[in-house]
Order: sequence, then C-alpha cells, then structure tokens
Amino acid sequence: MGQDVHGHFIGGAWVGGQATPDANPSDLENPVGLYVQGGAAEAEAGIAAAQAAFPAWSLSGLEQRLDILDRIGAELIARKAELGALLAREEGKTLAEGTGEVGRSGQFFRYYAAETLRQMGEVADSVRPGIEVQVRREPLGVIGIITPWNFPTAIPAWKIAPALAYGNCVVFKPAELVPASAWALAEIIGRSGLPAGVFNMILGPGRDVGQAIVDSPQVDAVTFTGSVETGRRIARDAVARMAKVQLEMGGKNPLVVLDDADLDTAVSAAVNGAYFATGQRCTASSRLIVTEGIHDRFVEALKARVGALKVGNALDPESQIGPVVDQNQLDQNLSYLDIGVKEGARLAMGGERLKRQTRGYFMAPALLTEAHNQMRIAREEIFGPIAAVIRVKDYDEALAVANDTDFGLTAGIVTTSLKYASHFRRHAQAGCVMVNLPTAGTDYHVPFGGRKASSYGPREQGSTAREFYTVVKTSYVAA
Repeated sequence: MGQDVHGHFIGGAWVGGQATPDANPSDLENPVGLYVQGGAAEAEAGIAAAQAAFPAWSLSGLEQRLDILDRIGAELIARKAELGALLAREEGKTLAEGTGEVGRSGQFFRYYAAETLRQMGEVADSVRPGIEVQVRREPLGVIGIITPWNFPTAIPAWKIAPALAYGNCVVFKPAELVPASAWALAEIIGRSGLPAGVFNMILGPGRDVGQAIVDSPQVDAVTFTGSVETGRRIARDAVARMAKVQLEMGGKNPLVVLDDADLDTAVSAAVNGAYFATGQRCTASSRLIVTEGIHDRFVEALKARVGALKVGNALDPESQIGPVVDQNQLDQNLSYLDIGVKEGARLAMGGERLKRQTRGYFMAPALLTEAHNQMRIAREEIFGPIAAVIRVKDYDEALAVANDTDFGLTAGIVTTSLKYASHFRRHAQAGCVMVNLPTAGTDYHVPFGGRKASSYGPREQGSTAREFYTVVKTSYVAA
C-alpha cells in the first residue's frame, strides 16, 4: 500500500486495496487523498474479526472500556482544529462547523466513557417465596454501523461510542463521499488500546459493503442514518433475519413563527436552521410556517440576513456557508427550485450557481415564498440551502400544517406566548421540539430521534442508547 493510500481497518491492522481520490467540494482540482474501495469480501473479514473478538470484549472490565473511550475522546478534542479542517475540506461545511463537529465527537466518547460505570442492574422480589429476581443488560454482539456523509465524524462517534461502552464489537461502513474523516477517526480508535477485532472499518459502496453487513447472520444489529429509501430496504432485509435495527432517516422540519415572535429571534433561528451547514442536515428548517400578521416583515428581514451570508471555500475563516457536497446534490437542489416555481411558489432570492476563486459546488442560499404545504418542496426532503415560506392564518393552522408531513424529526416555534409554546411542545408530532431556537442543534447527553418516517427503533444518544446496544436478561435464583 503506497504512502498516500488510506486503507481499511480490519482485525487491528490496516488493509490495502484499489484506491480512488476523495473529492474536495470547495476545490475540485485539489482532492483530499486516496482511499481504498472495498466490497463484500472486506466486509466479511471485518465481521469475522468482530465476531472472534466479541467473547472477550463483552466480558472486559468497565474501567478498561472507560479508559479507552476517554482516550479517544480526549484526542479528538485536542485535535479538533486539525481534524475539523480535514472535515471541512472533505464535506464542505465551514471551518468553524467542522471544528465544532470534531469537538462534539470527542464529547460523545467521553460521555460514554462515563456511562460504562452506570450499567446498573435491578434486583426484585419474586411473587414466589424464596426466589430472587435479577434484571441486567448484556451486550448484543456485533453491531453494523452505516453512516451518512453530512456529519462524517459526529454520527459515527455517537454510534461507535455506545456500542463499545456496552461491550459490543463494531463493523463500521462510512459514506463513500467522506472516507478521510472516517479514516482519521478509525486511526485514533486503532491506537486507543482496543483489542484487535473489536473495531473494524471498511470503506466502499453501500451496495457492496453495506449490503454484506445487513445480510450477514453474524451481525446482530444494524444502526443506520441516511435516506428513507435506503433505511426501509435495510429494515426489510435485516428484520427478515431477525436482526435488531435502528434507523434515523429524513426530515421536513417546520419552524413556526407567530405574530408575537421577536423578529430578530425568528430570523436568527430560521437562518441557522435552514442555511447553516449548507442546509445539509436532517434537522434543517426546510418549512418556515409564518402567521400572516408578521409574514411580510419576517420575509423582508430574512431576505436581508440571507443575502448578507458569505458563501465560499470551506477553509476560508470568513465563509458562513460552504459548498454543496457534490454535483449530484447540487443538481438535486437546482431541480427542486425549478419544481417549486412550476408548482406556483416564487423564488424570492438566491438559488444560482456561484463562481469562486476555486472550482467547487457553490450555490447561493435560496428562499421560496408563496408556498403551500401540498407542494413537493414542502413534502420532500431537499437537503440543501433552500427554505420555503408558508403563510398561515393563526396558531391553529400553523400547528396543523407543521404536523401535516410524513416526517417527524424536529419542530420549532418562535413565540413570546407561554400558552402557545407549551401547547406546541405537547402537540407537535416530532421527536425533538425547539422553542425560540433553531430546529437544528441538539445535546449529546439526551435522547435524539424522530417519529413517523424519520426514525425507526430505539432512540440514539444519552443513556437511552442502551435500549439498542444491549439486551435484557432476567434471572431467577432460588434461595
């Protein structure tokens, strides 16, 4: 394997293969590096290594796991500027966003390091005299982890860390567009002191590597974040062989703005939620549902704020929005703008392809107005820097429109009314509800997940993660 070729990590060793360039969406003439592409054979080797390592690792000491996870987290945090720049260069989010993501990834590992010591069981009296009942959780086995490109360090971190903390072994397949961030994370994990085979990473396409993981009878559970279409296919195949499944998929998240809202708070929440990270977040505010009394003022203020955003190279510290991740995503974004206009919405601003000093996938953030909730732009996840404003009469209509979607990941409301805020928190059909905050942005120590087509299976993050990564065992002992 050449010096500049980055390989798979299988059974505690780096494994080479045929490599392809990793594109840089800010500068297409300056690729990130060369990364191997594997297939079913490499996936099966990783699964076999994980299965062989599981018996010993599942019985490993809690302090051993704590020390290893804490070591990984500490290095991620210490190197967040360096690895954040790599992430920004590869995925296209800004330098500040990339640095913040790597730092948060370290926090996930440090949180689950502490969680290793909180694995408490329960003891109960039996209904039968002289019998004691013990309830405890045990590791599942081999966990297949399949992650998307939009959070190439954080999403792997919040899946890998609990899997290891609870005594499981891992076979990790990152998205094809972001092998560099995955490789950097695997390199840190590989030096952390984990026994060989406990953690494995295979680079390659989902149709080969991912499918081999989903189909393998040696993989006890699969956790996936990505599109609804792929998630449904994974669920079908994995459940057919009785594997445990956890899916985090799309969103079409509403941000409701009421007449009594503080205008600056509303605009700030909309800009952050809809456009930061180039809108490439499953929690993005793609539907801005605005009551008629504040509608015109909100739209004008939002246009002014969005128009002032600087779109540029992800590594430029002054950039507020980086490039779209690749040509396919850019084409999809532009296609949805055409669809929206043909459906009757008005392109109020943005949406054009931008030229910068380097050749990349830059586009101006777009705002569509005069939309309604039955348009495709209001029903389908676009995954770009595009938001649609939907005018409604009052709070009741706003709530009904917000809930009228196949998705249910996040929902937000901007209001100074305690009555409406409280009602929305209770009645919004979403897994995460934000009041006077962007719909994007969650903490690492509390549950994350959605409803409807957004999620399937147990929640991620926080102590709730144990629901997926462990299995309950009830024991009866006669005195």
